[in-house]
Amino acid sequence: MPNIDPTAALKFQPELLSGESIYWAGVPNPGKIFHSDDLVLIPFTLLWGGFAIFWEASVLGYTTFGSKPSSTHSAPSFFVLWGIPFVLVGQYMIWGRFIMDAWLKRRTFYAVTNRRVLLLQEAWKSKRRFLFLEALPEISREGTAIGTLWLGPKLPALGTRNSGRLRGISRFYLGDSTPVLADIPDADQVERLILDLREKSRLAPA
Repeated sequence: MPNIDPTAALKFQPELLSGESIYWAGVPNPGKIFHSDDLVLIPFTLLWGGFAIFWEASVLGYTTFGSKPSSTHSAPSFFVLWGIPFVLVGQYMIWGRFIMDAWLKRRTFYAVTNRRVLLLQEAWKSKRRFLFLEALPEISREGTAIGTLWLGPKLPALGTRNSGRLRGISRFYLGDSTPVLADIPDADQVERLILDLREKSRLAPA
């Protein structure tokens, strides 16, 4: 059975129902940075960010990077302002999202009980989500020793799948997309634990 993190377990004590016991509790691994999604995201974000910077430099009148802007080729202020959001989004996707992930990791807690999977996030405001084991539609695992469990259909890094919902700003963000136990230790053991408990809950008398 996977280890129980005492700090995470303590966070969920007020959330437990009558007769509910914690079988596992944990937090995201703070050291893991890159994921399988980055095979797609890194080239895409570099392309986006590079084009956004090139656009902004062009409309400001820079014919070559490092030279002074040319007044004869300067674009209207509208085009300058229009490009700023794209530059900012590009910078977030290139490096800002890693800072966001690290910030959310320190504020995210997970637990598995004999009845539910619990998720808690103490970020901008406290968010809680829970799923009863017998209602879990599917589980998708990514990684083994340190991995991620998608408690439902795994949404692609870019675009949507089936439900039409977009992936959240971070796999660690506890929003409305598929709940995720991200970067947890012993992901394979936690998956087996959830599957075993789910089977027991389905076989238990009402």
